[in-house]
Amino acid sequence: MKTFKIGGVHPPENKLSKDAAIEVLDIPKTVYIPLSQHLGVPAVPVVKKGDTVKTGQLIAKGEAFISANIHSSVSGKVAKIDDVIDTSGYRKTCIIVETEGDEWEPDIDRSPDLKEDCSLTPEEIIKKVQEKGIVGLGGATFPSHVKLMVPKGKKADILIINGVECEPCLTADHRLMLEKAKEMLVGISIQMKALGVEKAIIGIENNKPDAIKHISELASGYKGISVESLKVKYPQGGEKQLIKALINREVPSGKLPIEVGAVVHNVGTSLAVYEAVQKNKPLIERVVTVSGSKIDKPSNFLVRIGTPVSALLEASGGIPENTGKVVNGGPMMGKALNNLDAPVAKGTSGILLFPEREVPRKPMLNCIRCAKCISVCCMGLEPYLLAILADKERFEECENEKIMDCIECGSCLYICPSGRPLLDNIRVGKNKVGQLMRSRASN
Repeated sequence: MKTFKIGGVHPPENKLSKDAAIEVLDIPKTVYIPLSQHLGVPAVPVVKKGDTVKTGQLIAKGEAFISANIHSSVSGKVAKIDDVIDTSGYRKTCIIVETEGDEWEPDIDRSPDLKEDCSLTPEEIIKKVQEKGIVGLGGATFPSHVKLMVPKGKKADILIINGVECEPCLTADHRLMLEKAKEMLVGISIQMKALGVEKAIIGIENNKPDAIKHISELASGYKGISVESLKVKYPQGGEKQLIKALINREVPSGKLPIEVGAVVHNVGTSLAVYEAVQKNKPLIERVVTVSGSKIDKPSNFLVRIGTPVSALLEASGGIPENTGKVVNGGPMMGKALNNLDAPVAKGTSGILLFPEREVPRKPMLNCIRCAKCISVCCMGLEPYLLAILADKERFEECENEKIMDCIECGSCLYICPSGRPLLDNIRVGKNKVGQLMRSRASN
């Protein structure tokens, strides 16, 4: 069974919502749409307080090279543009829209009919993806049009589609593969055309046999698209790990997948590309898993961007007693929420509720030099050393030890028997090293 070779862990899967069909969540009375819900520079508002907007209307423009357009997810009136606490816990600028009905932009095709033929040129496809604000929905939220623009001097020969969803508890991608596979496959073929490649591989962990069977049957009707079953191992869905597992190529330190001729996109992104190119639909909604061992109704909701998290929790039966933590994202890489009215953004894959008994960390003890953190690091790093160097503010040494290669998967924190805050320290170190690198580049 194919997998990556270095490191990895096997946390309990807890896919409680895998059989829950996607439900359309009610439109909220007010949405809070962040200007920064993608990697790169925040978008710039093109509307002001008092303006009337339609669903799908451009409300903020991504003007930098790495940025993304933002569209209204509802129709109504712009109440104000203000700072709101988002899922990161920090105040971020949002366009706040009070809902009045649900009037869509007229050029958006809302019919369920599958539109397969795409007559656009590669350049026109990329432009459409950019216009509609499509970003990576696997977590990184990298603007998708940038990935489709192969840099001069580089060449892509394969498109890899991430259907792994290796994070425990999350099932949004699983449900999309079962319920929107045809649209997803058209989106993949469109991306292949944009990149000029003739081969695409969809990687899916073998704990999703229904998705593997369903997509394999449908993919047989699309030239160049195949499905590969992968061993269940976290973090199989990391870009570099997925490339190694599927085509046995290693992305060099500090480099991107294009260095080895690959471009990686998520299954949800592929659906969004289909909707953007074939239906003129911007990225204004996404599927979000809501799960937890004690909640009444583990669910997968189709949610308008900007919807308060509290609305999802209410639709899942409310917050159970003795809930100790609510997490945005998966249990390995997600972050605890300090505000349940924080808005759903393009990168919100799941909202997880953990009871108090599951929340406390292990008591922090001295490092016992067991080297377990090294054995599970999928990037071949020494997490214990990076954590110490970061804690001692020896950031140049952190850079020399390749701290920026860390993908923050949390495997080291998960495996450490001494409860050391390895990932916490490494994140601080990465932030500081990033500042040093940008400072050097600007001089």
